[in-house]
Amino acid sequence: MPRTFAVGDLQGCLEPLQRLLDKVNFDESKDQLWCVGDLVNRGPDSLGTLEFLYSIRKSLKVVLGNHDLHLLAIAYGEKKFKEDNDLSRIIQSDNADTLLKWLRKQPLLQWDKDKKLAMCHAGIPPMWDLKTAKALSKEVQIVLKSSRHIYMYRAMYGNTPELWSDELQGMERLRAIINYFTRMRFLGSQGELDLDNKLDVKSASSNLKPWFHYPHQLKKTRLLFGHWAALEGMFDHPQITGLDTGCVWGGPLTLQHIESGKRYRSYLK
Repeated sequence: MPRTFAVGDLQGCLEPLQRLLDKVNFDESKDQLWCVGDLVNRGPDSLGTLEFLYSIRKSLKVVLGNHDLHLLAIAYGEKKFKEDNDLSRIIQSDNADTLLKWLRKQPLLQWDKDKKLAMCHAGIPPMWDLKTAKALSKEVQIVLKSSRHIYMYRAMYGNTPELWSDELQGMERLRAIINYFTRMRFLGSQGELDLDNKLDVKSASSNLKPWFHYPHQLKKTRLLFGHWAALEGMFDHPQITGLDTGCVWGGPLTLQHIESGKRYRSYLK
């Protein structure tokens, strides 16, 4: 019977991922792997990670995280990079063109109707229902696939606008969509983003709550997310599952079997 697995932020931690897939006897001809984004950066082997994921792309569902978008911004000349680091090895590799074009095809939101399962990097804010989230993800994906993608990298950095509005237009609208999907942790009472606080839930000021503590509009859909290593994947919510357990910071990489809920963990050696 085909199985579905989801894995937390990889950030170049290829070896722990391969150990986990070996442990569960992952069969790429039948099973499916969902990756919550931040595939690259800070870990030991971002190039190898991308090459491996590309090799199993037919059995893979991926969403882009903020680090993946940052890689694209560097690769297409909108951000400077150091010559000898993990991201530069991707950009200077023989496979760079193939891997970067593949990344540009990936969405900010994945959804499987039959499994009633959705996935994005940071989460879905409470003012968006699933239909809205899918439409907004598509807006960004259309630009990523087009010749305009370079202008988006140029405009996507920044913490404003703090609050979503359907009236937002142009690059300001795209920046807001990207920030909610890839950088969100805490929100104010109206859904306004606080992008400075990256600590755990107990460290937030009284006027802020984690985005998943607000009433959501997911209905019967289960949501997978990553991005928030300080949570260590530990919080209580019946429909929302956090998978970032901070492998690149010394924590484990977490792989979850979706059908049973069983979790497997592996560390960098």
